[in-house]
Amino acid sequence: VQLQASGGGLVQAGGSLRLSCTASGSGFTINVMGWYRQAPGKQREEVATIGYGGRPDYVDSVKGRFTISRDVAKKTVYLQMNSLKPEDTAVYYCAADRYYANRGDPKAMDYWGKGTQVTVSS
Repeated sequence: VQLQASGGGLVQAGGSLRLSCTASGSGFTINVMGWYRQAPGKQREEVATIGYGGRPDYVDSVKGRFTISRDVAKKTVYLQMNSLKPEDTAVYYCAADRYYANRGDPKAMDYWGKGTQVTVSS
């Protein structure tokens, strides 16, 4: 499985960005996809994930500001990030896994894309 992420960049506080991640390959089953981030000196954390059934999960710090969505046919997930804050600055990674239950533990996720930098200036 290959995950191709795009959409990071530099934005002022209060601005918006949209991340996209597309899965490619064959012979795999994915039941959860989502976004994780890692800020300097911090551990990688789950930001938002979405399961096969379409139910989204969000870390508390982004609820009400970020929205994860998906296009099943395109094997693509999106993360719409609004009202961005400087503390959202991090490298954002797309990840996927066969098991929905693994989404809360980045170490358990099987597939990862390259990170994309999101920088929010104050």
